[in-house]
Amino acid sequence: MEFSSIPTALLTSSKAPAPIQVTRRRPESVFHPSVWGDHFLAYYSVDMEVDINMKQNHQQLKEKVRKQLVEAKGEYSQQLDLIDAIQRLGVAYHFKTEIDQGLHQIYQTYHQSGHKNVNNDEDLYITALSFRLLRQHGYRVSCADVFNKLKDNEGKFKESLIGDVRGLLSLYEATFLSVRQEDILDEAMEFTAARLNSALPNLSNNPIAAQVVHALDQPIHKGLTRLESRRYISFYDQDDSHNKVLLDFAKLDFNLLQKLHQRELSEITRWWKDLDVPGKLPFARDRVVELYFWMLGVYYEPQYILGIRILTKTVSLISLIDDIYDASNATIEELVLFNDAIQRWEVISALDHLPDHMKIVYQKILDTYNIIDDEMAKQGRSYGVEYAKFALKDLVGAYLLEAKWYHEGYVPSMDEHMALALLSCGYKTISTLSLIGMGELATKEAFDWVSSFPLIVHASSVVNRLMDDVAGHKFEQERGHLDSTIECYMKQYGATEEDAIMEFQKRVTNAWKDMNSECLRPTSVPMPILQRPLNLARVIYLLYKGGDNYTHSGTKLKRFVTLVLVDSVPT
Repeated sequence: MEFSSIPTALLTSSKAPAPIQVTRRRPESVFHPSVWGDHFLAYYSVDMEVDINMKQNHQQLKEKVRKQLVEAKGEYSQQLDLIDAIQRLGVAYHFKTEIDQGLHQIYQTYHQSGHKNVNNDEDLYITALSFRLLRQHGYRVSCADVFNKLKDNEGKFKESLIGDVRGLLSLYEATFLSVRQEDILDEAMEFTAARLNSALPNLSNNPIAAQVVHALDQPIHKGLTRLESRRYISFYDQDDSHNKVLLDFAKLDFNLLQKLHQRELSEITRWWKDLDVPGKLPFARDRVVELYFWMLGVYYEPQYILGIRILTKTVSLISLIDDIYDASNATIEELVLFNDAIQRWEVISALDHLPDHMKIVYQKILDTYNIIDDEMAKQGRSYGVEYAKFALKDLVGAYLLEAKWYHEGYVPSMDEHMALALLSCGYKTISTLSLIGMGELATKEAFDWVSSFPLIVHASSVVNRLMDDVAGHKFEQERGHLDSTIECYMKQYGATEEDAIMEFQKRVTNAWKDMNSECLRPTSVPMPILQRPLNLARVIYLLYKGGDNYTHSGTKLKRFVTLVLVDSVPT
């Protein structure tokens, strides 16, 4: 078993100052209380059994949609439209085989043959849609072959495209599947974004206007399946050409899944309530509902319901540990003790020396991991828990080093800070944890892969770290925190805050391109495993766009949770 850990150079840096006699103590943070209270506990006692007629209707509609998919085979435009709608409505997990077979046929017939047989060769909408869907499923479709024909003799996108709003929107969405060195897609993104913004004033009475506004704020590729399917149901319902069978199935499926998630969240809320965060851990963020929503972004499909449960509980505990190191007024000596306890993973020897609030969290960690270990042992997969333990030890070690830097007043270089921050952001640890509930796909080889900090996990961590710092660095500095990546960059390069933010936006863009590249075939691990770090980046994009909506969860994030986990879809 091979693990990566905190780089030794960070722990023994010759640049770090000798410990000073008087260390800084953070003021204890005060976060707003849970905006949900006991709301989801109510689902525990409510009869959540699904009416047998609803189940039968769901099955009948599913088979009708499946039949439509099969019958669309060979009808290029119809097949692409149907696959796209199925995916955007959040029901693609029911038809994985049919979708995979359909796209494979499209790739072989139209793309490997150099587009010789494409009947819609001049249709911008279909051209871009085909590219996007195939890239989403890992096919190495050449953007130059597909989109160079959209340019004029001067190398610019044809002005004749401007009037095709539907086509421009399709091309805009396709550009987010780019990898590095695909300049034509960068140009297409700039071109389509500008033209769509210009077109909006003239689309006031056109149903597509709402889709354009939403896409400019939230492109498909960076969206969360549950939230975006809920939104797209409304858009699709307003489209006069919608497929009624598919729409009815999507509405019913959404509501059935919502009931499942409500039951799960009720049980997790009861588990969380035992900690009494407001009373015994008042410095910590009480955000278990928001974290469940976060983990639904990582995977929502029913076959991964155990994974969602495991991930929500373990990441909730990580959030508490994060706040112990960042938001409590613990001394550095107490933080060292907590780290030592995690590294030893022994309850008897550790509990005698920890402060009361740390004992509560530490005991809950051990109890939760023991339960997970018992569950995995039934499947013969206990090895995954050992990887998960090491990942947590690695993360807490990173938290401690950051705390030492803060207490000693040490200002790291940008590179030194970034190397540690990519570990302390937690996505390497969470990516490891996300494999535990994935059944047979989560082999030892898969755990070795994720533990090696592969490019897609590294890139997902870059998106996490830099978007988090841009969104919350001012708040972090106000409450007493280690210099963020922004401050380190400004000090090292003599840059302004605006310069730093622009640089980080470029790095985030490149990180998305690296993740896209890692998802192109042949892949290093199965696609479902690659989807976890990619989905983690998608959650960060949503939660940290325009501010830290996790810490300050009472507005935008509350609306998202309500859409997905509270309000059912009208049928």
